[in-house]
Amino acid sequence: MNQPKGNVFDIRRFSTHDGDGIRTTIFLKGCPLRCVWCQNPEGIDVRRHVVYFDTRCIGCLSCVHQCQNGAVSLEDGKITLHRDIPNDWDATIDTCPTGALAYDCRQMTVEQAVNELKRDLPFFRHGGGVTLSGGEPFSQQDFALELLKALEKEGIHTAVESALCIPSSVLLQALPFIDTLFADCKVLDPELHRRFTGVDNSLIRRNLSLVLQSAYRDRVVVRTPLIPEYTATIENVEAIGRFLSGLYPDVTYELLNYNPLAEAKYKHVDWDYCFTQNPRKFSPQQMQDFAAAARRGGVQNVLIES
Repeated sequence: MNQPKGNVFDIRRFSTHDGDGIRTTIFLKGCPLRCVWCQNPEGIDVRRHVVYFDTRCIGCLSCVHQCQNGAVSLEDGKITLHRDIPNDWDATIDTCPTGALAYDCRQMTVEQAVNELKRDLPFFRHGGGVTLSGGEPFSQQDFALELLKALEKEGIHTAVESALCIPSSVLLQALPFIDTLFADCKVLDPELHRRFTGVDNSLIRRNLSLVLQSAYRDRVVVRTPLIPEYTATIENVEAIGRFLSGLYPDVTYELLNYNPLAEAKYKHVDWDYCFTQNPRKFSPQQMQDFAAAARRGGVQNVLIES
């Protein structure tokens, strides 16, 4: 039986923000949302792409001379990739002496992923485990499901970070193999959600209802990433609080402070960031104000990730 392969764009060790204990987080490519503030833009497209790291480039032009059909060119003194032009990208990457050209992910089988993750078993025995993140890990649903099952067989605690914009049937298959589900609820208003993320939130709301009214509801932590001008309004947080508490009064709700470090990733994917002036993180008092809004909405178990 052929194992499904996954496109993995990062494996991050010694993480303390993606679940209990010391964790290893595996990031899978692909996401159905197009959040304008996306913190991992390199993970949105499920396909594998070539990326260019200008800080590693020594200007030898080996890539320009080796490529086919002008797929790599020098324009205004800068290396430019034309990814839509047919080219043997494996050969072009191999000709670069400094690693300035590379794929944005690795293709791995479930067995290969488990073997690499098991290197951190000594840390998992003290309350840690493996977290699947992305992107949206269930964009690669076959790989994600088989990986969760394999990790359970190894006795490794699992967590998943999901926007829940996935088929409910996939979610139901996965729930028995997830020890902690971190489920995003970014914006409650349907029109604003569509404007900010590119998709309607009706499926997300249905899936939140499904998990918070299931036998697995105490394994769920609902999260809102607080993005200035977008999700980080008192009205939005209070509305989310009312929605969640109406589904399950004892829901655990976590507010994630804005992360200004994502801006640096955008030059590698040739996109513009949503902010021309990158905002600062929210102050402790501002985070408390958001938490108070959630409590006014009816949620009592509010966590703050600062």
